[in-house]
Amino acid sequence: MLRSPSRPESSPLAARFAQLARTHGAQPAMTFRGDARQPNATLAYDFAKFWRRVERVTAHLQAGWGVKHGQRVAWLGLNHELQLVALVACARLGAIFMPLNFRLAVPELQQVLDDAAPSLLVHDDAHQQTAQALQGPGLQRTQLENLIATASPRGLPLPIVHGDHALLLVYTSGTTGQAKGAVHTQAALLANACASNWAHAFVPGDKVLSTLPLFHVGGLCIQTLPALLAGTEVVLHPRFDPTAWLGELTSSQPTLSLLVPATMRALFEHPRWADTSLASLRGVMTGSSTVPLAYLQTWHDRGVPVGQVYGTTETGPVSLVLRLPEAMAQVGASGWPQPEAEVQLIDAHGQPVGPGETGEVCIRGANLMRGYWQVSGEPGLGLQDGWFHSGDLGQRAQDGCITIVGRSKDMIISGGENIYPAEIENLLVSLPGVAECAVIGLPDARWGEVPVAVLVRRQDANGQALSAQTVLDHVQGQIARYKWPRQVIFLTELPQSALGKVQKPALKAHLLSLQPKELGA
Repeated sequence: MLRSPSRPESSPLAARFAQLARTHGAQPAMTFRGDARQPNATLAYDFAKFWRRVERVTAHLQAGWGVKHGQRVAWLGLNHELQLVALVACARLGAIFMPLNFRLAVPELQQVLDDAAPSLLVHDDAHQQTAQALQGPGLQRTQLENLIATASPRGLPLPIVHGDHALLLVYTSGTTGQAKGAVHTQAALLANACASNWAHAFVPGDKVLSTLPLFHVGGLCIQTLPALLAGTEVVLHPRFDPTAWLGELTSSQPTLSLLVPATMRALFEHPRWADTSLASLRGVMTGSSTVPLAYLQTWHDRGVPVGQVYGTTETGPVSLVLRLPEAMAQVGASGWPQPEAEVQLIDAHGQPVGPGETGEVCIRGANLMRGYWQVSGEPGLGLQDGWFHSGDLGQRAQDGCITIVGRSKDMIISGGENIYPAEIENLLVSLPGVAECAVIGLPDARWGEVPVAVLVRRQDANGQALSAQTVLDHVQGQIARYKWPRQVIFLTELPQSALGKVQKPALKAHLLSLQPKELGA
């Protein structure tokens, strides 16, 4: 069914932006640091212009490339303001926006395209060669500027779109097998935005500095899209750069930002970290993995609270939240369920565990995915009675606050004792000279598994002086003996996801291939 363009927006997500154009039209919406057409590489515009860009891109997608309801529009490139415009344009058309991880190799990207079969691939200049190498039946390609560069036709009829129509298709990292696409509806994205609004308590004058990749739900859906939907300005960088991030604190004075452990570490090691004022920030949010307590304390020592958002690609992701007012009193905790989420911690038999006990985190809520894309053709597959079983392990305190202690697949069982790597990692990262670390369980003939510490040295005197014996001396007396690493291995880098999460299956496979006899394989 088609509707006249003069009638109200049927897409609930697009309707919100149409409303913002009317009620917040002159207020700043986007500042993009990376527009090559501008003399200072910055493009800034208000909510009225954001909506005009949405209308133009909608018409070009429809008239120029024939994008129809249900078709996929893939995006390959660094962060760009048109990425957000195109998402809203897809919402109006009932199309599905599909951001691609530009860090993947061509064969990995081709697997994703084979699975999702997009009709259009939009790319930036930096990824044109990769885009040309990707194939698909009827696949069209275009450079992103073509979405906006020319005047668009007017008066095109638009389909009737509902909240339960799919809008976002995001592929998981695929560290344990082939990547799977999580399907999110328009209603789910709006529910997630409400959860984010509760998490951040956006207020007039807020300004969100967005630098994490928008191809991930962390970069797109924790702060960036929810902030825009709340009428809050977003300052967008093409990618994270510590110099640019610190410079933004002086130039535009953002009030909020989202960081992960890897980007935090890059800031701490930057020569301008100590003398850059953090006064504009009312807080920083983090997520994606267990954050070293030493990192949190570094921020808190400078008066900046660090809140946490826990979730996954499948959960929207905003599920558990440690809000900024509670951050300094609950260091290391993941927080409480957002108001519309149900969270259970269950044991291996599916039974709820009590306070202080460890259980798998299971989540149900309006912002969860509808299911995985084309998995056996069954809608909702990936959920069990509406619940998503995360594979993460958590503990709930008496006040309901939950702390994530690690992945169930990462848990080490050594001589019958459960060892949670995050506990050891938090201890090791506080050691001078350690840039980053991971603790892996490797096979052992006597104990079944033993913990092995893998570290990356800092590029300073402490790092150069760091030895295996120094590491072992550091843990003695601070954790039980059965948790001590049986071996310390130094690498130049650890395999990481787009959001800085160590890819432990890949790391374990790498170690076993390097030293199979020594590591007991």
